[in-house]
Amino acid sequence: MKIVFLDGYTINPGDLTWAPLEALGDFVVYDRTDPAEVVPRAADADVVIVNKTVLGEAELTSLPRLKLICVAATGFDRIDTATARKRGITVCNCAGYSSESVAQMAVSLLLEAIDSVGHYTAENRRGVWTDCPDFCYTSWPRMELAGKRAAIVGFGNIGQTLARILSAFGMEIWAVTAKDASALPPHIRKATLAEAFSQCHVVSLNCPLTPANRGFVNEALLRTVRPGLLLVNTARGALVHEEAVAEALRAGRLGAYCTDVLATEPPQADCPLLAAPRCFVTPHIGWDTPEARLRILHILENNIRAFVAGSPVSVVN
Repeated sequence: MKIVFLDGYTINPGDLTWAPLEALGDFVVYDRTDPAEVVPRAADADVVIVNKTVLGEAELTSLPRLKLICVAATGFDRIDTATARKRGITVCNCAGYSSESVAQMAVSLLLEAIDSVGHYTAENRRGVWTDCPDFCYTSWPRMELAGKRAAIVGFGNIGQTLARILSAFGMEIWAVTAKDASALPPHIRKATLAEAFSQCHVVSLNCPLTPANRGFVNEALLRTVRPGLLLVNTARGALVHEEAVAEALRAGRLGAYCTDVLATEPPQADCPLLAAPRCFVTPHIGWDTPEARLRILHILENNIRAFVAGSPVSVVN
């Protein structure tokens, strides 16, 4: 069995071992693969593993030997799952591997927005505290999370993990989810998207990107927000209209936008969020802990073994 990993560097830049995958067959890994290299490199593969490499209709129809696509991530929006299904290609993802890591990043971004640790560290290195006449000083107001309302849009593995953490801060948790209210924990309130944005102090995006929700955080929605809303996004950058978010920040309707993801990654120099006030951006690293990356390798191994055994798991198409 030929297994080709087209973009393995971000999963394993050298601190992990490929042994679990090497044990499964003829395993070849490339750090990165340009679009023009996808078909030549995967031409004789039975299994292709990708993280962010696009496998669209053109690529899939040019790979007649391909039987299984393993996405080394939770989101699979870069795979043409409909074409894969038509061609009898199974697509599996690695759901659940990053729940703790991504939820932790969401909280880190939120705390930076309200506690300004990085801001004060930079100011103090410039001598601001040294020159202060008082024992303390404040250049931006802080906020207690206890007693505040937080809405989580998308109540899957990551959303539920984040709810547990924010509950420990004493926050009231609302969930925007397709799940029935009776399926939610007793302390979680089911809410609509309109209720979440108009009534909550914090909204966190933790839903997958689909054609139906692309850019749903738009100008119209942002004009309905509770003043000072803190918006957190550790899901997909394209869930928001970036210029609309930047304008809401400039106008003061949003208290902050805290994101680990952008619509284009890496971003263009003119990305409106990079220069927007009260915008906290990290470079898509929420998932990237050694613990989470090791879980990816073990899930990939399990997905391939299950497929070979005739009982595929984690199938998304």
